[in-house]
Amino acid sequence: MAKYQGALFLDLEGTLLKKAHHLDTGEVAPSAWALVAHTLGGGVYEEELETQKKWKSGEYAGYVEWMEATIAIHQRHNLTKDQFTEILDSVELMDGANELALWAKDRNIVMSIVTGGFKHLSDRVQKVLKIEHAFAACEYFFDEGDGMISAWNLLPSDERGKIRFMDLVLEEHKISRDNAVFIGDGINDRHVAEHAAMSIAFCAQKELREVASHCIDEEDLSKAIPLLEAHFSRNS
Repeated sequence: MAKYQGALFLDLEGTLLKKAHHLDTGEVAPSAWALVAHTLGGGVYEEELETQKKWKSGEYAGYVEWMEATIAIHQRHNLTKDQFTEILDSVELMDGANELALWAKDRNIVMSIVTGGFKHLSDRVQKVLKIEHAFAACEYFFDEGDGMISAWNLLPSDERGKIRFMDLVLEEHKISRDNAVFIGDGINDRHVAEHAAMSIAFCAQKELREVASHCIDEEDLSKAIPLLEAHFSRNS
């Protein structure tokens, strides 16, 4: 028998965290990858944009290879732990995120972050909102001496990879996919949005809006609660 009534899967950047609107090229979802590059300056952002073009044209074997290319840029430009932490800690929690998390706890809905971004960000949000699971694509390890990137852990938790992590959580908790809901904002979320029983495009790019069950155009996650309440009530 399932412990939880249902499962709520959430994208991180642009959903649980406020979006960097000035970095939305319309090509890929704006992310902390781009924010780090833009903040570093010195041509780093232009290099980041080149990796985006290569990703869109299918030049990378998969998401992990794209991350590896970006990590090489960060290493070449000597990204330090202090810079990385300062940039990522500047990203603010989305309005209504606390209300949504409290609603899910009260309704006995298990929550999971599934993001193609940095574990540093997902750790912060998971701790604040007390989210049960988090799958983040990149974790950096920094040298204790010079503060430079020394190693990393990568997970293919973006694009179609998000589906695999959704299914893993559902299987672990014996929850039917009929009780799985996804909320996200980017082009990269369209596959998992179609896989979930219900999906919400949250202030989203058009490719996600076209496949989602519902759209919310106000940057307030609490606006999703009535839609979630209706869905889980029908399936309880």
